[in-house]
Amino acid sequence: MLVLASASPRRRELLAQVGYRFEVYPAHIPEDPLPGEDPVVYVTRLARQKAEAVFSDLTAAHPKPEENAQSPLVVLGADTTVTLDNAILGKPEDAADAAHILRLLSGRTHRVITGVALVTAKRTEVAAEVTAVRFLTLSDEDIAEYIATGEPMDKAGAYGIQGHAARWIPRIEGCYFNVMGLPLALVCSLLESCAF
Repeated sequence: MLVLASASPRRRELLAQVGYRFEVYPAHIPEDPLPGEDPVVYVTRLARQKAEAVFSDLTAAHPKPEENAQSPLVVLGADTTVTLDNAILGKPEDAADAAHILRLLSGRTHRVITGVALVTAKRTEVAAEVTAVRFLTLSDEDIAEYIATGEPMDKAGAYGIQGHAARWIPRIEGCYFNVMGLPLALVCSLLESCAF
C-alpha cells in the first residue's frame, strides 16, 4: 500500500497522473531550516522526517500491517524549496513577504529543490532533484497583480509554475514536475526499486 505523506493537492494530482493508487496521510512536523543548513540537506531531511512520521503513525495503529494488507506499506514523503544564492526562500508569510520574494527572483535564475523519501519496513531511500528556473524581469505592477490572485501564498518561492507565473518563465533546466513539487521520474524510479 502506497501512502503519500503530504496534503499538497499538486503532489496528489502528479502521483495520480502517472497511474499510482495511494492513500493520503499528511505529516505534521516542524519545517524550519536549521541554522546554516544546506538547502539539499534541508529538503531531504524534511522529506525523510515526514515519511518516517507517517510510517510510524500507521504501523503504531496497525502493528502488523503486512498481515492485513495486500502489499507492504510504502510511505512517500516530499518537501520542496526555492533557493537563490543558496539562501532558502520558503512560503511567504504575507503579501509583503511574497512581493519581497518575487522581487528577489525577478530577472534572475533560481533553483527549485525537492527532497523525496520512501520508507518501508525494510529500508529508507532518500534523494533530491534540482531544477534551475529563469524569471523575466517583473514590474511592481506585475507583482501586485499576481499577489492579488492569491496564488503565491501557499507556495515556496511565492509562485506556481503551473499557474499565472508561467508567463514569466522563459526556460528551465531540469525536471518541470520538480518545480511543481514532485519530480515524477525520480519518484517513479524509487518506487519501482521498492518493487511493492
